[in-house]
Amino acid sequence: MTPIGKGQAARGGLVTVAIPVLNGGELLTRTLQAIRAQVLDAEVEIIVSDSGSTDGSAQRARELGARVIEVARADFNHGATRNLLLRAAGGSHVALLTQDAEPAGERWLSSLLAGFEEGDDVALVYGPYLPRPGASPAVRRELERWFGMLEPGAERLAAAERNLPAVELMGRRGFFSDANAAISRAAWEHVPFREIPYAEDRALALDMLRAGYAKVYAPAAAVLHSHEYGARQRFRRAFDEWRGLYDVYGWREPATPRRLLAQLRGELGPLRREGAGVATQARAGADELIRFTGAVLGSRGALLPPALRRRLSLEGRGTEWTPEQRSSR
Repeated sequence: MTPIGKGQAARGGLVTVAIPVLNGGELLTRTLQAIRAQVLDAEVEIIVSDSGSTDGSAQRARELGARVIEVARADFNHGATRNLLLRAAGGSHVALLTQDAEPAGERWLSSLLAGFEEGDDVALVYGPYLPRPGASPAVRRELERWFGMLEPGAERLAAAERNLPAVELMGRRGFFSDANAAISRAAWEHVPFREIPYAEDRALALDMLRAGYAKVYAPAAAVLHSHEYGARQRFRRAFDEWRGLYDVYGWREPATPRRLLAQLRGELGPLRREGAGVATQARAGADELIRFTGAVLGSRGALLPPALRRRLSLEGRGTEWTPEQRSSR
C-alpha cells in the first residue's frame, strides 16, 4: 500500500473535480455552477471529458471554467475514461461526478475531502444521492433504502479478509459510487480503475480494499441525483446493474419464487405499515417485479447472445468482460 498522507486534501493546494460528459444539457450547467460555488480553502480545477456532445456541452463547460478533453464516442469506456481524467488532474485529490450529479450545497467538496481525515490509508470517499425536487415517492424510497444501508465512516478489510471471495464483500462493505466521490491520486497511481465498460466503481472499491486501502462514506457530501424511469427503462437499468454485480462479484440473482416473494415483502411491508393505499402498493409491486426480472436476466447476461444483451441494456452494452477483467473474483 502506498502512503497517502492524512489530511493533505484539506490544507490548501489544488483539488480537481472531473466529469465525463455526453450531451449534459441544463443539468450539466447546474452541476458546473454548483462546483464553482463551493466554499473551500484550496484552488479548484474542473476537467471535463466530452465524448462527442452535439448540444454544446463542451463549449458550455469551457465558458464555466472547465478544461475540456475530447474523447471520441467510440473510444469512451467508463474505467478508461476515468483513468484519463485522473492522469490529466493536477490535484492530489480528485472528486468525480457525473454530469447530472449536482452538489447539494456549498460544502459538498469540503465534506468529501474531510473523509480523508479518517486515516492515512483512506483512498476513496463517497457521498449519497438526494432526490431532485418533484421526484416521485418511489424514487425517494429507493434512494433512502439504497443509502440507508450505509454507515458513516471508514470501511477496511483486515489482512485475513483480503482474499475472501468477492461475493462475500457485496453490499455495504464493497459499495462505492463514482457518481459522487473523491479519490486520492497517490492510491489511484497504485490501484487505477480497471479499463472496463461498466461497474468500474464497484471494481475499484474491491481492488482498493484488497490492496489494503480504506473507503469512507460521508453523508454530508450529498448531490442531487435521481432519475424517473418508465417500466422499460426500469427493466433495462436493472439488467445493467445486475450484469455489473455478476462481473464484479460473481453474483447471480436467484430465479426462484421464494426470492421474488422476499423482495416483494421487503418493498411492500414498509408501505403497508405507513398506511399506503392499494394503488400505491400495486404500483410498487409491479415496479419490483420489473426490477426482479431485469436482475435475473442481467446476472445471466453472459449466457445471452451479444445482440440481445445490447437490446436489453439501458446503455446498449453488448460486450462482456474478459476472464482477465474478472480475475479478482
